[in-house]
Formats: sequence, C-alpha cells, structure tokens
Amino acid sequence: MTPKQIVYELDRYIVGQFKAKKAVAIALRNRYRRSKLSQADREEITPKNIIMKGPTGVGKTEIARRLAKLVKAPFLKVEATKYTEVGYVGRDVESMIRDLVEVSIRLVKDERYKEVEERAFELAVDRLADILMKQSKELPEGITKVAVKDELFKHNLDQMQVEISVADIPKPVELQAGGGEINLGSIFGDMLPKKMKKRTVTVEEALRIFSSEESEKLIDLDSVESEALKRAENDGVIFIDEMDKIAGKSSQQGPDVSREGVQRDILPIVEGCTVSTKYGNIKTDYILFIASGAFHVSKVSDLIPELQGRFPVLVELDSLGVDDFIKILTEPENAITEQYKKLLAVDNIDLQFSADGIAEIANVAFDQNNTLEDIGARRLQSIMEHIVEDISYDIDEEGAKKTVVIDKAYVENNFRTESRNLKKYVL
Repeated sequence: MTPKQIVYELDRYIVGQFKAKKAVAIALRNRYRRSKLSQADREEITPKNIIMKGPTGVGKTEIARRLAKLVKAPFLKVEATKYTEVGYVGRDVESMIRDLVEVSIRLVKDERYKEVEERAFELAVDRLADILMKQSKELPEGITKVAVKDELFKHNLDQMQVEISVADIPKPVELQAGGGEINLGSIFGDMLPKKMKKRTVTVEEALRIFSSEESEKLIDLDSVESEALKRAENDGVIFIDEMDKIAGKSSQQGPDVSREGVQRDILPIVEGCTVSTKYGNIKTDYILFIASGAFHVSKVSDLIPELQGRFPVLVELDSLGVDDFIKILTEPENAITEQYKKLLAVDNIDLQFSADGIAEIANVAFDQNNTLEDIGARRLQSIMEHIVEDISYDIDEEGAKKTVVIDKAYVENNFRTESRNLKKYVL
C-alpha cells in the first residue's frame, strides 16, 4: 500500500489528524521499501520511531492500532507507568518484548488454524460421533455413525448434552505482583501424560473443543514459533502510552524515584538489543516503537537526550473542535451513533439522529471539554450514554416498534446550559 492509500484507510475510522496519519503511513511504507533491499542494506536501516504528542482521546492509540491491523502486524499497547527500574518491584521493560512475541504467536496460530479449519472440523466430528454412539440415549435405535456425522455436520445436534474428556491444564502461578507467570504443568513438557478431567457440555461446545485440539495436531508448532519470532522482529509495532508520565527528573524519594531509571531501561530496547523469550531470542532493532503522551505538565524535551534521539519523528495532534465531533458522530464505519442504533434495534427501537441533534451533541462535547477536562472524543461516550439512558431503560420485553428522534431540543433537555457551566465548580 502506498502512503496515500494507508491514510485513506485510516480516514475510514479516524477523523482528522492528517500529520500523524502521514507520519505512520511513511513509517509503514519504509518497512516495505526495506524488505526489498539486499540483506546487507536491510541490516543498516532501522525504523524511524515516532512520538505522538497530544491530549487524550484525539486518536493516538487508534491510529497505531489500525495501522498494525492493516498489515496484520503484531501490535502491542503498553503503558510506560507499568514498568519500574531494575531493582524495584514491578514489571521490567523486557516483558513488553515477550508480550509482543506472544501476540505474534497468536496471530500466526490463527492463520494456520484457518488453513486446517475444515480438516480439523471433520476429525472433530468423527471423534464426537464415536462418543455419541456410545453415550447418548437420545439417538434413535439402530442409527449408524454415518448418519450421526451427517447430523453433526448440519449442526442439528448442537444443543444435545455429551460427556467428554478434556485436558486439565493448571492455572499459571504469578511469581510476584505485576511480574511474570509460570505454568507448573509445563515444567516437564511432554514427559508425563496429560491429566484429563470429565466435562458435560453441549455438542456445539464439544465440537469447538475437539476442533481446537485437532488443529493443534495438524499444525507444525516449531514453524509457527519460528514465523512468529520473525514477524515480531521485522514487523512488530509497540505503542508506548503515557510516555509523559515518566519524563522529567526523578525525585529522590516517593513513587517517582524510578522514572528516569525506566527511561534508561527502555533505551536499549528501543536502540536495539537481544531479548530472551521462551520461544527463542529476538532482536529489537527493527521493531517500530510509537510513543505517545499528552505532555501537559512535562515536555518531550524532559525525556533523557538519548531516548529523545531514538524517537526522531515528533508529531503533534490537534485538539478536537465542533466540526471534528460532527464527523466522528457520522463518518467513521464504527461511528458511535451507528453503534447505538444497532444496540437499540434489538429492542425494536428505531433510533434516529437529526442533523441539528448531531450538531448539538458536538457543541455539548466541545463545551464540556473546555469547561471540564479535555478528554477528546471520549467525551462523546459519556454524552451519548446520558442521552440514551432513559430510552434504554424504558422498554417492554415484547414491545411494538417505535421511533425515537434525537434532535436539538432532545439534547438541550438533557444538557441544559446552566448544568454544563456549573459542573466546573463541583469538586
């Protein structure tokens, strides 16, 4: 995809913020360009990491998430405040790389599962047919296995109860608060037979369990892990949110004592190092890092110089205005107004929004963001929930279809001017 095509795709879900979309589109295209170079040249070219600066709720996370989804790249979002300097209780920064590898493993597994989905379902049906022939008293006398399989393929027996044996997988034990986990059952691997337990489930659930088990047998886990490591290494995207919270000089005591230490621990990860995971070693040199933060109290320049140097692209995102809110309510494919229409249609309510109603919601959102805290597009969530609260509550179980129009008058009745402005005086 060209950068313009990438921006076009992002425009379907995110309103405005062209500068940020342009920056990430170029970063993504550069990955494609790098993949076409010789091995020697590829090793010399590293991603140009990005810092997105802007208030909350303006689309920073969504831009990065949609970008990764476009190319089916392993994507991980983390908060910088969850990590602590080495020597303190908490998560170490290397865990973000291990988490990215886990995301990549799931991504590749899902692709491989789809490739063997049909064959796995056939094997699951065969297994379940044998069990039903032995157990079920609900089947007609003299019925053949072929007939049972045919009924299973048609999903005619989905709600029937059946007892099956499933692997009893022990829950992982957390080593320390916020730290890693260990699965005691996996210490000896396949040296000991798996412990099984009986479960009574529906045929539909049994087919899902058996299909999953058969898929595991059909795919080559070694190749999955190898491919996942390769993708995480070359295509991985890590979005580090709340970067502004670890900016600035550390105090010598209190909860901020390790802020600068966290920056120094993040530095080698972003610069490029090798991290050990349970699937093998992974180099971080070619992972794209996108950092973000509001940077209201602290500034980007408060980060340690070495870390600033590893994020050469700085993009400032704009606060949202009334026109932006109108577009957010109407244009994206997942617009919040469309979400509420679909939800309430389940209860036979035809929810409609007039143009002046949409405009008034946008005005209320803009007004409240200026009067209270600026939380960007997230303000629309609370406003919309308040508007449809009574509509969602006053329904009949089997009520007749009714139409509700959200116009300017309806919004004004829910958000009177006096209540908007008085809220800023409430502590």
